[in-house]
Amino acid sequence: MNNKTWTKLVLVATLSLGLAATANAGSREQAQRIHERIAGVPPSAAVLQQMQDMIDGVQPGGATGAAELAMDNVNFYNVTLKNFAAPWTNREQNVFVPLNDYIATVIGMVRDREDFSTLLSEDRTYIGNPNLGLTAPSTTNNQHYVELEANNINLRDELVFRPQSQIMGIPSNATAGVMTSRAAAEAFFVAGTNRAMFRFTLLNHMCNDMEQMHDTRPPPDRVRQDVSRSPGGDSRLFLNNCVGCHNGMDPLAGAFAYYDFDEGSQSLVYDSSQVHPKYFNNDLNFPQGYRTVDDSWENRWRVGQNSYLGFDPAYNGDGTGNGAKSLGVELGKSQAFASCQVRKVFRTVCLRAPENAADRTAVSNITSTFTSTGYDLKQVFADTAVHCMGQ
Repeated sequence: MNNKTWTKLVLVATLSLGLAATANAGSREQAQRIHERIAGVPPSAAVLQQMQDMIDGVQPGGATGAAELAMDNVNFYNVTLKNFAAPWTNREQNVFVPLNDYIATVIGMVRDREDFSTLLSEDRTYIGNPNLGLTAPSTTNNQHYVELEANNINLRDELVFRPQSQIMGIPSNATAGVMTSRAAAEAFFVAGTNRAMFRFTLLNHMCNDMEQMHDTRPPPDRVRQDVSRSPGGDSRLFLNNCVGCHNGMDPLAGAFAYYDFDEGSQSLVYDSSQVHPKYFNNDLNFPQGYRTVDDSWENRWRVGQNSYLGFDPAYNGDGTGNGAKSLGVELGKSQAFASCQVRKVFRTVCLRAPENAADRTAVSNITSTFTSTGYDLKQVFADTAVHCMGQ
């Protein structure tokens, strides 16, 4: 046997032993893995022992209790949840962005076990405790949150709830959770036609992009004037391509007609007296198209091929409404929203996407628990960690 063959045999044996050890991890190894996956750091000796005792039944709580204990670690809030939410706050989906009001709101809602289906609709934000002496939260800059992060403030203990309307200076009925946070406004209301806010909300919170929603069958009567009906002189491009996204997106993006981001003042602008001019950009491309007159919206994905998103008929009745808040309720109460959150948590905790029948069953069961017990995302983290603790 030559050296090369011997090296290969040793490598295969080592990998086999490693896989076997992982598959048959004892309670101590499982406790360690839960803590490292949730908090991103090893547990102290005392916490590790307590978690092991829970898994072994020596102390009450079981594996779920052990996961809850791991979530007491400040790094779950300052690192894991911060990195979890950061990509949702920018067009590049970059995790390396400063803490901001969008991320802080996600962290606070998870910590407080708030109904996560209201993430896109409630008059809610989180700021640093005023006793910290930081720069006050502002509608024109992110300095308050930059200082929270720069000073390594314990977000588990020092984030406090405030009505978003008080911080952003807009009416409570105009708030729509993280969609009307300053960070989201800067990223998705700036310039353009406000379609970006809808597209990135769909991508980040329903785990679908417009390509997946493409359906040419719904009527095009609310497709805006800026969309040419014969791009490049060929109407087939519109009929077979463009219309498949715009016939669903444009009726929904009407909810944002009164919002803008002022690049001069660097702040969110809300004006219910008129549709913002950006909705009329390039209106001569097809003057016969839909001209936005108010902030009404219509969800045409409740029927047809996109009905798999699972919009709840108990909310917003027939799938129409006015303004971002009611649209946020429509999206947040969908089955797609719930399953998307669970899949994102799965990837964060298990370090991979669901990949086999056991994973898919776990995701389905965790989603059912999530929707039936008040949309508690902290419970989703615990249940997912328990599923992956032996892997």
